[in-house]
Amino acid sequence: MSTVSPKDMKITYTSSHADLAAFHRFFDEALEALEGELGKEYPIYIGGEAIVVDGPKLADISPVDRDKVLGHFQLAEKEHVDQAVAAANAAKKSWAGKPWQERVAILRKAAEIMRDRKFHIAALMAWEVGKNRLEAMGDIEESADLIDYYCDSMDEHSGYITEMKALTPIERNVDVLRPYGVFAVIAPFNFPAALMTGMSSAALMAGNTLIMKPAQDTPWTGLEIYKAYVDAGVPGGVVNFITGKGSVIGDHLTLHPGVDGVVFTGSKEVGMRIFHQMSTNWIKPCLLELGGKNPTIVMPSADLDAAASGVMRSAWGLQNQKCSATSRVLVHKDVADEFLRLLIEKTEAIHIGNPVREGVYFGPVINAAAVKKYDKAVAAAHELGEVLYGGGHLTEGDLAKGFYVSPCIAKVPHDSWLMKEEHFVPFLGVILVDDLDDALAKANDVDYGLTAGFFSGEEAEIERFYDEIEAGTIYVNKPSGATTGAWPGSQPFTGWKGSGGSGKGGCGPYYVAQFMREQSRTRIIG
Repeated sequence: MSTVSPKDMKITYTSSHADLAAFHRFFDEALEALEGELGKEYPIYIGGEAIVVDGPKLADISPVDRDKVLGHFQLAEKEHVDQAVAAANAAKKSWAGKPWQERVAILRKAAEIMRDRKFHIAALMAWEVGKNRLEAMGDIEESADLIDYYCDSMDEHSGYITEMKALTPIERNVDVLRPYGVFAVIAPFNFPAALMTGMSSAALMAGNTLIMKPAQDTPWTGLEIYKAYVDAGVPGGVVNFITGKGSVIGDHLTLHPGVDGVVFTGSKEVGMRIFHQMSTNWIKPCLLELGGKNPTIVMPSADLDAAASGVMRSAWGLQNQKCSATSRVLVHKDVADEFLRLLIEKTEAIHIGNPVREGVYFGPVINAAAVKKYDKAVAAAHELGEVLYGGGHLTEGDLAKGFYVSPCIAKVPHDSWLMKEEHFVPFLGVILVDDLDDALAKANDVDYGLTAGFFSGEEAEIERFYDEIEAGTIYVNKPSGATTGAWPGSQPFTGWKGSGGSGKGGCGPYYVAQFMREQSRTRIIG
């Protein structure tokens, strides 16, 4: 039996050499322990105090099994947003005034706490989101690595304090990046640990205080991130945690006069509304990652088996509910038949079922609304094109209790709405193209520009792809994920066009600095 410890075992989204026997044993133990925690009620936290809201609760229902209530969470009201903003403002001077080295030390401890608890958090995430075991573990591992990477950024830049040139012998000029104050941090359901952690840790590192709001579908994972911060020594009020319906408290939080900035990952529609509405008297920082309609281009010179593997993994990982997922394939007409044969063959081979179980790759979509989106896309594909594979609901046995649909592959026209809008459900559109000019033109003909994949054996084609594709995160010849798999410090995750707000993304060297504003300091010394 392996002697590896749970903490020392590391899983990324592309792990291939881990001791999976030990991994599954540890995961089973975490699932068993989790059963004793199901169904409890959890408070919100404002200024370090646990608060229970009078009235109905938010039931955290698993998409894997609608009979499984994971917990009961508070439905915060606008008054609780006001209290959280007040607490964050009260704490911002002391947190910003703390030496940056102390903030880094606290946050590195939070990363270690996440690693200590990673099997527990991954197990509950699998139930809460419908992630398979490896993806759930990758999510929490990425969370800890994000903190460490952003800590490294602070260390490497000496807290973003830079000595500048002196124009005269009697002056000293220093450039300092300083925190804005209070940030609202709003995370989506699909990466409830990594995205919440990435956004919040960078903001905290920079010296800001926070109000954290997880997605309505994933309050428990968000709470675990909050607890890691507090247990690491982040003071009450510096980080505040509220749960509830976005329709009730979302705008009140992002437009609150006491909030100095917003960092948001979610839909383009919501993100653009926040961006347009939040700045009134002056421009406030609004850091956005707003989804994608990500293409993969397959050329005749490509390794078609590798291309099919890469598309399959990026299209069906987390049921295509990733902003980075491959949702469009532009395949050269000369190799389309063979590529599609391989893609369908690999799709047929994936294990669909309860993702909490060992060996399952493909689980449910997040909720009933997602099922409706899927049905709408499939119906349109039948009307406008040709469904090549899938397109139905999965209701046999235990699957009847969850939100299960089959992967759907369809040939559809490039100019149809199916190929322009982000669906966030397991639907993959296919277009046949004549040449690289045609492929690049169609790949770029969308509002989004997050990720893109390319499969080719021709160096000149690869260089053209690099230069002409309109996306911030691109991959060439990657069979483990054609458009997915970014990791802190390795692949910055950057959205162009309608996919991002600043052109500088998470996981990269420019992220932390965006949570600060520049101050030039000149002092006469003689």
